[in-house]
Order: sequence, then C-alpha cells, then structure tokens
Amino acid sequence: MDNDMEHTHEELCAILNEQTGKLSWPELERHFARGVVVRVEAGLDLVEAAAAVVEDNKEAVNTWMALEQITHADEQHAKDWALRQPEFWTVVAAPWVLIQEITE
Repeated sequence: MDNDMEHTHEELCAILNEQTGKLSWPELERHFARGVVVRVEAGLDLVEAAAAVVEDNKEAVNTWMALEQITHADEQHAKDWALRQPEFWTVVAAPWVLIQEITE
C-alpha cells in the first residue's frame, strides 16, 4: 500500500480487503516468532481492524484490546494452532500481521 497517498477510510478498507488472503499456521509461524501476529476475534471485521491500525485509531484499537477482540498471539495460541492446524484470513497492517481464524 502506498503510504505517500492519503486515502479515505472506504478506499483504505477496499485496498486492505484486496490484500487479505488465507494462510495456514505453518505459513504464519515465522511471523509469530517475530512477535508481529495479532489475533482478531471472529465477531470483529478483520479489514476494519486493520484499517484502524493503519489509521492509528487508538480509541478503536484500545477499545477492542480492552474487550480482548484484538490480542497479541501468545504461546498458548501457537500451541493450539500447531495442534489443530487451522486456516486464517490474514492482512498486513505493517508492522503487524492481523489474523482471524476461519471457522465454518
């Protein structure tokens, strides 16, 4: 994404939506090892969360963190994911990789 250009919130969401993709846990492990994986709970829109991070919307991000709708992935998560091998929707909001487990 071109950070030199200003985008409306809607344009930013459209750009981020186009940049989402599916990844498995083995593909995310190296990002987890770098400490940049952020979990987004299923009830929260992944693209909206990423847009809030990119826009530095501290109020929204802090609220979601307080409600544990956004959390840093930890060792317990990693162990669970290694055992279950789920797939995730992912999007980069540099330096973070936001992930949301795909549930059927």
